[in-house]
Amino acid sequence: MRAEAVILAMLAVAGPAVAETLQLYAAGSLKGALTEVAKAYETTTGNKVEAKYGPSGILKNEISKGATANVFASANMEHPQALHDEKKRPVMRFARNRLCALVKPGLAVNSASLLESMLDANVKLGTSTPKADPSGDYAFEVFRRAEAIKPGAQAALEKKALQLTGGAGSAAPPAGRTAYGWHVAEGRADIFLTYCTNALAAQKENQEQQIVALPDSLAVGADYGLTVMNGAPAAAQGFADFIMSSQGQQILTSHGFASVK
Repeated sequence: MRAEAVILAMLAVAGPAVAETLQLYAAGSLKGALTEVAKAYETTTGNKVEAKYGPSGILKNEISKGATANVFASANMEHPQALHDEKKRPVMRFARNRLCALVKPGLAVNSASLLESMLDANVKLGTSTPKADPSGDYAFEVFRRAEAIKPGAQAALEKKALQLTGGAGSAAPPAGRTAYGWHVAEGRADIFLTYCTNALAAQKENQEQQIVALPDSLAVGADYGLTVMNGAPAAAQGFADFIMSSQGQQILTSHGFASVK
């Protein structure tokens, strides 16, 4: 029997007898995917998952200060590694993502012209907030790579970037709207560097918004990591294993993430 089948079989047997409620802290970009994963896990085991989604850096700080989380799923490897160093649990890479440009309708941009468009003084460039949200860190890595293509580009892009999401004081979008698509629709950003999964979600809300792939010279990938806290109920590790199972990975890929299998 394959390893993930063994995991699922064990969960199915153990779940009803040891039903528990797990506290999940997870990156906002995972909300759609992990909500579906959690529902599948709950159906399989009888356990419950209560989730809080938000910028990974902010969530990591909350956990470090004593917030009750059993599983932490981050949009990078660094934040769960920091908790691993504190809480002594291993970190697992469970998904991959990449950065795309979400572009307002009517703005003529393609991969080849993206850098010049981002540098255009008349184009508003949106990012998330570095350190608070890994998406912002990845965007600033794009700026660093731009420097090798056009000297002076890094400083110019860092100066003009509008850090519209991911910070403690960032404006919240209306219910049912993605922050990125909302900011573009409201004219606060003409180009928004965000995860491709976020861009796809935004385009579902407004099909006229464009998704432009970053050229190879600027492309930045994102590894997602999770860790289980010390003292968490036994079912927390079961949930982490479920995310890593074929069923969990299939759900993640259906939301645009790349599988680690």
